[in-house]
Amino acid sequence: MGSETSHAKMGRPRAFQEHEALDAAMRVFWEKGYEGASLDDLTEAMGINRSSLYATFGDKEALFQKAVERYREGPMGFFHDALQRPTARGVVEALLKGTVKFLADPSHPKGCLSLQGGLACGAGSEKVNQSMIDWRKDGQSILQKRFQRAQSEGELAKDVNPKDLARYIAIVINGLGVQAVNGATAAEMNRAVELALRSMPI
Repeated sequence: MGSETSHAKMGRPRAFQEHEALDAAMRVFWEKGYEGASLDDLTEAMGINRSSLYATFGDKEALFQKAVERYREGPMGFFHDALQRPTARGVVEALLKGTVKFLADPSHPKGCLSLQGGLACGAGSEKVNQSMIDWRKDGQSILQKRFQRAQSEGELAKDVNPKDLARYIAIVINGLGVQAVNGATAAEMNRAVELALRSMPI
């Protein structure tokens, strides 16, 4: 009994350190992109050596995928929360305003990891680039399904294509990400969001 307890206690600090190391890797990928982040950048930020990185997280690509999952569950958690709103209009409003709040947060790197991470990938990194494309398409597909539901419930007019509306929201969100990198303030981005909301067919 005592032995099991001591093992459990010994295991907790390592789990906590892995959690912290993954957060650090996520920030490096967020700031520099997949290809721009060197192993030296990653190990230095994570506070571990290369052998520990490989043993705990796998190769660079595996680490990137784990960092992306961390990003989805943490900084991008507002996306899931927005989808819980009872109306499609409420979903869009929460999503766009949540995006601005997220992008304007000075505690993390500028822009969005889904754009920063994979857009500049070249030969040899096709899998990473494709995973970012799939991630963005998944988000769009989730929105499309929510708008299809809104249409069946009478909230969205029959002449509005749910797929087109989901793509439009994705374009606005991606545009906000670029604007944040360019130095747009929260107030400036929120004014753009208000204009987008006025054009919503819901």
